[in-house]
Amino acid sequence: NALVDSDERMVVASHQTCRDFRYKVTDGVIKFTFSRLFDTCFPEHYIIEGGTTHIIWSWGIGPLYRLGGVRAAGDAHGLTRIQLLKPNLSVSNHHKKECKLLEVRSKHTEVPDDETTYWCTVEKLPDSFRKKHHVLEFGPAIQAGNEDIVHHMELFHCEYPPEFEVPRYQGPCHAADRAPEIDACKRVLAAWAMGASAFVYPKETGLPIGGPDFNPYVMLEVHYNNPDHHKGRIDSSGLALHYTHRLREHDAGIMELGLEYTDKMAIPPQMASYTLSGYCVPECTALGLPEEGIYIFGSQLHTHLTGVKTWTKHLRGKEELPELNRDNHYSTHFQEIRRLPQPVHIQQGDALIMSCEFTTLDRENVTVGGFAISDEMCVNYVHYYPKVDLEVCKSSVDTKTLMAYFDFMKKQELQETSPDLGWRENYHAIQWTPLRAGALYDMYDNAPISMQCNKSSGARFPGYWENIPIPKALHTLPEPQRRCDKNFMKENENSHDEEEDII
Repeated sequence: NALVDSDERMVVASHQTCRDFRYKVTDGVIKFTFSRLFDTCFPEHYIIEGGTTHIIWSWGIGPLYRLGGVRAAGDAHGLTRIQLLKPNLSVSNHHKKECKLLEVRSKHTEVPDDETTYWCTVEKLPDSFRKKHHVLEFGPAIQAGNEDIVHHMELFHCEYPPEFEVPRYQGPCHAADRAPEIDACKRVLAAWAMGASAFVYPKETGLPIGGPDFNPYVMLEVHYNNPDHHKGRIDSSGLALHYTHRLREHDAGIMELGLEYTDKMAIPPQMASYTLSGYCVPECTALGLPEEGIYIFGSQLHTHLTGVKTWTKHLRGKEELPELNRDNHYSTHFQEIRRLPQPVHIQQGDALIMSCEFTTLDRENVTVGGFAISDEMCVNYVHYYPKVDLEVCKSSVDTKTLMAYFDFMKKQELQETSPDLGWRENYHAIQWTPLRAGALYDMYDNAPISMQCNKSSGARFPGYWENIPIPKALHTLPEPQRRCDKNFMKENENSHDEEEDII
């Protein structure tokens, strides 16, 4: 067990709990094995949990007689992110034997030298998709050499009658001259983000695509992140879908939970920890879900650069149920779609709360919600069955409450906010202090919310979706208990051969 100090040098921890350390060299590859409790209970030790684990490695000239004082940034070094504790799910490539491959890609796109570009490509599916198929796996098809600029990708279906023709298009997603018909290409079929591998559906479900009532047009959206403003980069990346005509029991869908993509939400600068939450309220699930409910089997947690922790809570009435997903060591560079240990049943009237913890110590001014990589998001893309019409269940702070907050900042705090400014400009007009940051947090935590309870067409479900109260549990789950009494720690120091939670 070792730590890394501010000079990037290894510091040996006071308590050593790694056991049975061995290594062997085979064909120039070194393999290390050891055992350690997931939670050793020593304050300086890393707790290995179900989310992301960050592994720092360093390689240099030996022999090495002691670890203390060795630079973590040696002759060669790097960082690997993995999910060590995956659920025990059987995943194989057997389904590929019955599948065909469909790739939807950008076409020789010259990536703009802007930091953030959303590039859209509208394509028509082959005639074979006049018959309904199920996608059993999808994943990235990234052009070699462009892994550094392709941040995330989504494939959308154009929600029109089957005979409607959508104009072909390739260009910026928000171009003013883009054909208005493309605005209906909003239902998410597949999504990928940096660091993720291919996603395989459970054996009881598949993603429906095609059929006599299915419009054959789809739109690929690629987010290019180009912070170094490279010019002349050509890209043809996209998504690869493995599909079959042999349909499974259930049609799967994707739903967005969390915060709206809007600059109504903000994170003050110089914050070591700041949490924002987005809500899928009972009023929305009561309308958008069927009587038998849905089953969520996959989850992709998503933020931009300042996100460090993410989780989704599940409420039924005033009772808090087990969390849907959590990553206490989240990284925006490793956004897997993760299968849940078992499908989670979501009923009509349930609430889902997506929360993200952010760190803005290196930011000189406020960070607002938005699409740019320097803006922020807090979203959970959940994969579920059976497919329903509810696609977006997200929130932001109530508009009137936010306007009143900026008015208060002007009158009481003498800040240069104004009703004539936009949300982003008003947030930037505030001179942030810890007290003002705390007041904003309290406002978010108690103010009513504005809801996006949207169908795949983009239309809201019927109802009034402003000034909605925040759902809160009266009966919360107890914090997970750690076995960290003195007897346990003494046993841990001596031996842990009989423990089950060993890596």
